Amino acid sequence: MRSLLYVTSFLGMIALAFWAYHENYKTQAAIGVVEQLQRDIGGARERLSVLRAEWAYQNRPDRLRDLADINFERLGLLPLGASHFGRVDQIAYPVAPEPPAISDEDIVTTGAQEP
Repeated sequence: MRSLLYVTSFLGMIALAFWAYHENYKTQAAIGVVEQLQRDIGGARERLSVLRAEWAYQNRPDRLRDLADINFERLGLLPLGASHFGRVDQIAYPVAPEPPAISDEDIVTTGAQEP
């Protein structure tokens, strides 16, 4: 009976060792994938910062003004000035609808009796 217990324990230990070995390799593979993803994210952030810098460079006001002047015949773009803005009194705000009129006949009592 003891030998059966020893053999069973030994086989269980071998099975657990095999399982732990397998889990270790799966964990190492997952860590490798995560590290690759972190590198990809870093590269994407780097590319994004370069694109933002290029966007800021391309949208310089003096450059856009020169482009508008060069292409005036085709586009007809004018410089933005204070006269292009409206005044507050020119804004048409929506008028709130008037509340419905309630007469004394429309009021219904809810079971509470007056003394």
